[in-house]
Amino acid sequence: MTTPTALTPAQAATRFGEFTVIDVRTPGEYATGHLPGAHNVPLDRLDEAVDALKAAARRTPLLIACASGARSARSCVQLAAHGIDAATLDGGTAAWAAAGHEVERPAGARATWPMDRQVRLAAGALALTGFLAGLAWSPAHWLSGAIGAGLVYSGATNTCGMAALLARLPHNRRPGSTASLQDTLRQLAG
Repeated sequence: MTTPTALTPAQAATRFGEFTVIDVRTPGEYATGHLPGAHNVPLDRLDEAVDALKAAARRTPLLIACASGARSARSCVQLAAHGIDAATLDGGTAAWAAAGHEVERPAGARATWPMDRQVRLAAGALALTGFLAGLAWSPAHWLSGAIGAGLVYSGATNTCGMAALLARLPHNRRPGSTASLQDTLRQLAG
């Protein structure tokens, strides 16, 4: 596995006009604030966007962003497997904003928790439910064990099945004020 080129927010800011910026967070997360001009192509739909991203990469270098840099790094590796070079924003949108750089927020966008926070809440709630239910009915402890095993697998493989499921919930879907994936792909294909 290749390690993608990681740019700090300062490095990315000095070259910002050179990049086509791709935000791989869920549409709900993207709507809460993103790098200026970023196009939203969620990580779970990246394979659908390969042709458009190849076309965009032929015109300008790609900069991939997410909340913290983990999903964007994974996206860069996935794109490299298709022959597409891209850099990841180290620390993601959070580091970009913390460095004082502009973040676009669509008018009327509702705040959606970052995916890692949603996963921690869901995993914690399920583990606690399994523990408490296990006090009354001992086989329910298996729920806590299954969640723990899922978290270990997630950490070992750098994937997250729970995040993939949570991304499909209505609050993580595209708000009406943002472009559809098909519109975004047409823009990227040029």
